[in-house]
Amino acid sequence: MAGKRKLEHFAEMKTFPHVFEPSLEEVFKVPYKLNGKWHKEVFKNDNPIVLELGCGKGEYTLGMARKFPNKNFIGIDIKGARIWRGAKTSLDEGLTNVAFLRTRIEFIETCFGKSEIDEIWITFPDPQAKDRREKKRLTGPLFIDRYSKFLKEDGIIHLKTDSSFFYEYSLEEVERNNYPILESTADLYAEKIVDFDESTQEILSIKTHYEQLFTAKGHKIHYLKFKLNGGS
Repeated sequence: MAGKRKLEHFAEMKTFPHVFEPSLEEVFKVPYKLNGKWHKEVFKNDNPIVLELGCGKGEYTLGMARKFPNKNFIGIDIKGARIWRGAKTSLDEGLTNVAFLRTRIEFIETCFGKSEIDEIWITFPDPQAKDRREKKRLTGPLFIDRYSKFLKEDGIIHLKTDSSFFYEYSLEEVERNNYPILESTADLYAEKIVDFDESTQEILSIKTHYEQLFTAKGHKIHYLKFKLNGGS
């Protein structure tokens, strides 16, 4: 039954106007058809665009879209079953500032045009802790280079993770490249969140499914906020 339901969800998702599932040929080393056109053809406005990488069920994408109707949000993941949930919820709620892109994050630079994106959220990614997996870390040099192709000059990258390894790795990468650090804490909810303005507190209080599991087990949540401009 689970397999049948998943197939039904995949079929339904193809009818969703705000879900985009490019083929490999459409994103591999060639600009995707919406590259540089998300404002005009998808959201039909000039509001800032915010990405959530590895969005899962889109908890952050949806949470931010509800709080900030004057911004556009795109959740990106390769797992169609997860995206279906977020996409379905956004349709049911009538959220017009939400879209989902089903693709591998490795191909992300072909999906967006120069300076098209204002912010990136990386929420609880796989830390890829083994040395041989370093190239797959979403705050590593290869991915930062990809982001720089489409992030605005003053664009911001946010990281939330329960992995102390990944937090420390990311912080070292940011410091090594002299990227401006706007915020950094190894224990977000215990020592830092009350220092933020009310709007930022509301955003950071959005919890994904995995974050709820992590915090229930007593894991510390790490947060890093930085810019790419001013780097070496």
